[in-house]
Amino acid sequence: MSSSPDPAVVPEVSATSVPGAAPAPVAASTAPVAATAPVAASASGVASPPETSAAELDRAAADLGAAATTFARMPPAEKAALLRALLPRTLEGARAQVEAACVAKGIDPSGPMAGEEWLAGPCLTLSNIRLLAEALDDIHRRGKPRLGRGGVHVRRDGRVEVGIFPQGVQERVLYGGVRAHALLQPGATAASARAEQASFYQQRDPEGGVTLILGAGNVASIPPMDALHSLFVEGRVVLLKMSPVNAYLGPFFERAFAPLVERGFLRIVYGGAAVGTHLAEHPAVTHLHITGSAETHDRIVWGAPGAEQERRRATGEPRLAKPITSELGNVSPVMVLPHLYAEDELWFQARSVATQVMNNASFNCNAAKMLVLPRGFAQRPLFLAMLARAFEAVKPRRAYYPGAHDRHARLTEGRAALDAAVLRLPPELPLPRGVLRFGAPGADALPWTMVVGLDEADAGEPLFREEPFCSLLSVVELGSSDPVHFLDEATRFCNERLWGTLAASLVVHPLSEEDPAVAEALDRALLALRYGAIAINQWPAMVYGAVSPPWGGHPSATLSSVQSGLGFVHNTSMLGGVEKVILRAPLRASPRPPYFFDHRRSHEVGARLAAWTAAPGWGRAWSVAKAALRG
Repeated sequence: MSSSPDPAVVPEVSATSVPGAAPAPVAASTAPVAATAPVAASASGVASPPETSAAELDRAAADLGAAATTFARMPPAEKAALLRALLPRTLEGARAQVEAACVAKGIDPSGPMAGEEWLAGPCLTLSNIRLLAEALDDIHRRGKPRLGRGGVHVRRDGRVEVGIFPQGVQERVLYGGVRAHALLQPGATAASARAEQASFYQQRDPEGGVTLILGAGNVASIPPMDALHSLFVEGRVVLLKMSPVNAYLGPFFERAFAPLVERGFLRIVYGGAAVGTHLAEHPAVTHLHITGSAETHDRIVWGAPGAEQERRRATGEPRLAKPITSELGNVSPVMVLPHLYAEDELWFQARSVATQVMNNASFNCNAAKMLVLPRGFAQRPLFLAMLARAFEAVKPRRAYYPGAHDRHARLTEGRAALDAAVLRLPPELPLPRGVLRFGAPGADALPWTMVVGLDEADAGEPLFREEPFCSLLSVVELGSSDPVHFLDEATRFCNERLWGTLAASLVVHPLSEEDPAVAEALDRALLALRYGAIAINQWPAMVYGAVSPPWGGHPSATLSSVQSGLGFVHNTSMLGGVEKVILRAPLRASPRPPYFFDHRRSHEVGARLAAWTAAPGWGRAWSVAKAALRG
C-alpha cells in the first residue's frame, strides 16, 4: 500500500531458491502446513512464523487448485453460513491480535493509541465478514445485494450514482452525518447498474480460480479483507502470502479463518521475495492481487528495473501473463477551500489533517501527504499554527516500516531548517522553502515533519512524484482565494502533478456550497479528480473503513502506468463499472471521532465496536456511543 520499496520486492530468482520451513499449523487437524522449525523472532520483537518451504508452497497451491471449482459453485446461502462461522473466532482472537500489533509498533496496548489497531484491524475484518454474509443472504433470497441509502440515482448530466453507505439505522446513528455513493463509469445506466451487480453469481457453472495475494505489511485488516473479497465477491480461493513486516499476524488469521482453511479454500504462507516469485509463477495460481509498492508491481509484471523492463513495457509484453489487480501508494492531497472558517471549525479540520499524518506512524497508503492551500488564504497562519500545535502534542512514533529513515532523510536533505515562526507569516507572503520538525524522536522514531514553500510548477520536485511513506506532510499554495479559481487549479495540479490515483480529500464549508457558482465548481472538481476515493471534510480512510464502498485506484490507471493500482476491493454491494466513491461528512463532528489522535477512549471504543460489529444490537451500539462520548 505504498510507493516505497517493499521488503519483499520480487526479484528475478528461480523457484528452487526458496529456503525455509513451514509455519506452525492452525489448530485443526486438517491444517495444510506442518511445523518443521521453531517460530522466529522478528526485528519488531514479535514472534513470526518461519519461511514456508518450496514443497509446502507447491502443496498449498495444488490443494487450492483442487478446491477452486467446488468453492465457486457453492450456493450463496452456504457461503453466508461459512462466513458467519468466522465471526466468533475473529472476535475471540481480536484482543491478542491487537496486543501483538501494538508491541510490534511500539504502542501501549492498554492506552488510547491502541485504538488504531482495534479500529483498523479486527473491527474492519468483522464488518467485512458480516456485510458479505448479509449480501450473500440477499443474493440467495432475491438475486442481488441490497444498496445503501438513496439506491440508484441518475444525475442531471446522465451519470449514475449508487448509494452505498450507510446501510442500516444503527450504522446511521454510529456514523452520524457520513454518507457515501459510488459514481459509475460513463455510459452506465440505472438498468445496467442493477444488471451488473454480483456478476460472479450470475454465472451458471463458474470454474473459479486461485488468487495469490501478496499481503500488505502496514494495516492488519488489509490481508484478510483482500482475501474475503477474492473469495466471496470474485469467487476465487486464496493463497495469502504474508508480508515479512507483519507476518506475526498470520497465525491469528489462520485461527480466525480456520473454517476456510479446513475446507481447502484458504492457505496462508510466509516468506519474502523468493516465495513471492515462486508463487506468482506457479501454474495453479490464476490471478494476482498485489498490495505494496508500484516498484513491486512493475518488477512482477515487467521484470527487474533496466532496459528489459522498459522494452517489455514499451512493447506491451508482460513477463507474467495473468490477470493482476493491485492497491498501491498515493501522494494523498488535502485541498482546503477558501472560506472564513470559525476557529473551532478550523481546529477540528487541523486535528483531522494531523490525524491523517500521524495515524499508524504515517504508514498508510491514504495518509495525508500534500496540503493544498489557496494562495493568499487569510487563515493560513492560524491553520498552520494549529497543525503545528497538533504535531507537538504527540510524541514521535516508532518508524517500524523498513526504509523509512532513509526515505525521510533523502526527501528532506538540502532543505533549509525553519523555525515554526514562519508559519505565522502574513498570508500575502509566500512561505519560504524549507522543513520544520516537531517533537524529540527517539533512536527508532522520526519527527513529525512539514515541508513548506513548494513550487507547484517544479516538475522535478520529488515530493510531487514519490509518496513519502514516513512522517512527512508537504504544503503547496496555488490558485487564489477565489474558491472557483482555487478548485479549478487544485484539480489540475492534483491530476497532472501528483503521483497516484487512490484517495484525495477536500475541506469545504457548507455555506460555500450555497453559492451556485461554487457548488457547480465543486461538482466539476469531484467529477474531474482522478482518484478512486474522494472525501469531503473527512479522511478518505473512511471510505476504506466503511467497508461496503469499493476501495481502489481510479480506473484511468493501466498495467504499464499503474499509479495507485488496478481494480477495487471490499465492495460488499458487488457493484460493477465503478469509477470512484465520493464520501461526505459534516465540517465538524461531535463527539470527536474515535480515530482522532486526541481521543482519550479510542481503545475502549475499538473493543466495543468490534463486539457490536460481530453482532449488532442497540445495547452494544449504546455501549460504543458511551465510550465515544467520553473521548
